[in-house]
Amino acid sequence: MSTPTSGGGDPARTIALLWRHTAAPPSARRGPRQRLDVDTIVERAVSLADAEGLEAVTMRKVATATGTAPMTLYTYVPSKAELVDLMLDHVYGRMARKDTTGRPWRERVRAVAEENRELFERHPWAASVVTTRPTLGPGATAKYDHELSALEGLGLDDVTMDAAVDWVLAFVQGWARSAAAAAATRRATAMDEEQWWAAAGPLLEQVLDADAYPLATRVGAAAGEAQSGAWDPAQAFAFGLGRVLDGLAPLVEPG
Repeated sequence: MSTPTSGGGDPARTIALLWRHTAAPPSARRGPRQRLDVDTIVERAVSLADAEGLEAVTMRKVATATGTAPMTLYTYVPSKAELVDLMLDHVYGRMARKDTTGRPWRERVRAVAEENRELFERHPWAASVVTTRPTLGPGATAKYDHELSALEGLGLDDVTMDAAVDWVLAFVQGWARSAAAAAATRRATAMDEEQWWAAAGPLLEQVLDADAYPLATRVGAAAGEAQSGAWDPAQAFAFGLGRVLDGLAPLVEPG
């Protein structure tokens, strides 16, 4: 299965749809008022992705969810490529955005990271989309403007501001993918981390030579005890974000 990406559709059609500058399809211009519009299609697609994952979002399934025929759906949105951009922009536009005006820069950047973490927790499928081509819609534009404001006035040039925001978001997206995979594993195995280690730990002790792997044994045991498993989402986010902020510090606080 190919990796989903933003910006995979026709640029002219995508931007017209994102900014709602496209003419209504012929089916919507004749007869009684139609219940179907682009907003409804996007909302149904997002609900489907939230419940079943992005791979479940097919034009046929979205058509069923909107109570229309697939061929009618294509008169509103030409393909899944454009639909993915619309879905992303929809959830971007509805993100909670904390006003951190006047707060220390670390608090402002931390708020940006936490807002994106909450987005991916609410819509795990969004973390799976490669967004090296931005959606360029109103939701994405408002999101980007808000995130840049966390670094405004710190003496960074515009290119560095853009790179810094991208770095923070890349960390959060990577974390979100791991968190989503861990949650999927818990569901598939019907065991949380403590239950899995309770079953696997005694078996591992029977085959693992601690003297042959002293560091792995010592550090692994300490980490596992501290976080009740090999990986804890909350601890990984807190530790990783702290290091991201420390990495930005020399740019923001030279010397």
